[in-house]
Amino acid sequence: LSFLVDRKKTKLGIRKGIIMFAKIFPSLLSVIILVSIALYLVPQPVLLKYLGSASGVSGYFFAGLLGSIALIPGFIAYPLAGLLVKSGISYPIIGMFITTLMMVGIVTLPLEARFFSWRVALLRNFLSFFGAVIVGLLIGLFWGLI
Repeated sequence: LSFLVDRKKTKLGIRKGIIMFAKIFPSLLSVIILVSIALYLVPQPVLLKYLGSASGVSGYFFAGLLGSIALIPGFIAYPLAGLLVKSGISYPIIGMFITTLMMVGIVTLPLEARFFSWRVALLRNFLSFFGAVIVGLLIGLFWGLI
């Protein structure tokens, strides 16, 4: 449809998209390789012990902690979540991990505090973590109903 409306802009957009993808691809590939190696090196029973369905509340805690510390962009986080699901990690735990990954930033907290104050940065991160717990619990509640 875009091509029919304005061929020149469409071609320019496609060209820019290809260039952006080419710039992102090396980092995307390297992170996926590193994550794959890490998943290979960590035995599946250990992964399931700390993040599996039987891990209970501690699984949510570890997923939230990992998500809060990790600096992984969304375009890498979602394929990673898919790998974790295939490894046997439950959807509620993945929900907690992804939500904290996107919303909580322990590593970036000093930078955030510099712009917004420590009080605001801590409150935002606390509320985001609390929201991630709710998201994980709701996924668990509704996933059990499906």
